[in-house]
Amino acid sequence: MIKVWMVIPAYNEAKHLEKLLLELKSKGLKTLVVDDGSKDQTYNVAVKTSDVVIKNEKNLGKGMSLRRAINFLLENEEFDYIITMDADGQHSVLDLDTFIKNAASGESFVVGNRMEEPRGMPWIRVVTNKAMSRLLSKIAKQSIPDTQCGMRLISKDVLEKISFETNNFEFESEILIKATRAGFTIKSIPIQSIYFRNVKSRINPFLDTLRFVRFIMSLDEIKNETHHSDTK
Repeated sequence: MIKVWMVIPAYNEAKHLEKLLLELKSKGLKTLVVDDGSKDQTYNVAVKTSDVVIKNEKNLGKGMSLRRAINFLLENEEFDYIITMDADGQHSVLDLDTFIKNAASGESFVVGNRMEEPRGMPWIRVVTNKAMSRLLSKIAKQSIPDTQCGMRLISKDVLEKISFETNNFEFESEILIKATRAGFTIKSIPIQSIYFRNVKSRINPFLDTLRFVRFIMSLDEIKNETHHSDTK
């Protein structure tokens, strides 16, 4: 039987987290929550309902939270796959069955795709997401329509073969590129796009775009292209 762990980074998400964890528990899924220095009751909610809770004493970023979760599982648990989900209610538990079916069929890396019907997604997010996805697809040499989606199925084999450097939202781009460089195929599957009114995004448009650009410019092929253009 395939062993799957749910990995959920959470920052001040007590309001949505308990419902999500109870739904995952009802499906018999193991859960690991990383409380990223929350100032609300996120940690207490997680301890009450989740199988494993990691607490960051201060806010370290989504990427670092995911890295800590991955390292913990690799060092302490037997598993075949992880599925990452956001804690803010923007991913539906109803989509999990499709991810698990892909695990059963032996897929290595599956990413949710909200862009076929991005209902409710703010227009600036749609534009930015499409632009980033086109760029990353070109770098990865694979079509990945929604590179910014945090709902993902990742095999243990992928996690064991790549190492990570980034700590914030650009982590989700880093793992895609490094997985493709390691020879893995990224599969995309449609998932629901869920957005709530009056809920502020955790993404800082300026800082996270800057981090993304800095990460992209650090890649070898981008450096090489820039060098070649400068010497023409």
